[in-house]
Amino acid sequence: MGKVTYIEFNGSEHTVDLGDGLSIMEGAVSNNIRGIDGDCGGQRACATCHVFVDPAWIDKVGTMSEQENELLELAPERGETSRLSCQIAMSSELDGIVVRMPESQH
Repeated sequence: MGKVTYIEFNGSEHTVDLGDGLSIMEGAVSNNIRGIDGDCGGQRACATCHVFVDPAWIDKVGTMSEQENELLELAPERGETSRLSCQIAMSSELDGIVVRMPESQH
């Protein structure tokens, strides 16, 4: 279990406890955090859970799959630390992670 801080495009911050193995997307959806919809339920099919991982954490979230990379190529605001939050599983190593939502998902 660990804490995740979600930062909406407008700067609103939400910190939640998230159990090990649950995705960053699941944490947002279950806590009604605006900016992460997870329309496909974590199947890497929609990119409605696009986030920018804080640079301090990007090396800890693991590498992205080819399918995730292809979906993010369609994201209007893709950046260097873009990831699909459905593909980041919580673990004790990620306790304190910070993610930001793009403007297009507000």
